[in-house]
Amino acid sequence: MEDDPMPIRVMLVDDQVLLRTGFRMVLAAQPDMEVVAEAGDGVEALQVVRSTAVDVVLMDVRMPKLDGVEATRRICAEPEPPKVLILTTFDLDEYAFSGLKAGASGFMLKDVPPGELLAAIRSVHSGDAVVAPSTTRRLLDRFAPMLPTTGKEPQRKELERLTEREREVMVLVAQGLSNGEIAARLVLSEATVKTHVGRILTKLGLRDRVQVVVLAYETGLVRAGGLG
Repeated sequence: MEDDPMPIRVMLVDDQVLLRTGFRMVLAAQPDMEVVAEAGDGVEALQVVRSTAVDVVLMDVRMPKLDGVEATRRICAEPEPPKVLILTTFDLDEYAFSGLKAGASGFMLKDVPPGELLAAIRSVHSGDAVVAPSTTRRLLDRFAPMLPTTGKEPQRKELERLTEREREVMVLVAQGLSNGEIAARLVLSEATVKTHVGRILTKLGLRDRVQVVVLAYETGLVRAGGLG
């Protein structure tokens, strides 16, 4: 790609060699992607991330030694961590929920069509991290009752740093709306919405939209099934 000569460096983490081979074949056919590393468990994944430049990690959840959720948590705690996409077998899976809480930028089903997987990798790499926001919302609706209701006072105080418009945008992001949909709802330009989302991320110290959704639920700004 002329505007982005550097391919997206992808790491595959799965204890099934056959599955990794399948993903590698799909990714290798893309001019803008390169599989730079593989790992068969979470411990190995963490070691590889510390010694290899990786942009996006495709992370299985159920693995020996160290599962994908804990591996995601540790990888996301590294300095300048790669983005993590959780691979799960079930759409509304507690593992996917835990992965998002651990810092993953989204999750995909293992049997996702190749085109959707590739689009998700590109989306996460570009910083949008918009991976099936409606699915993310349904997942949070289902598991939000498991979120702790105490200890979130400092985060609630952080929300006070947002302007009224930024809070409006944050609520709509948490409801799974895209920038275009938010722009239409609030009668703003898409560029303005993107600016607001950027300010929300900066002010709250969040990495991407998925973390915005999780925080909105944790602080009660949005509750399961609707607004807080």
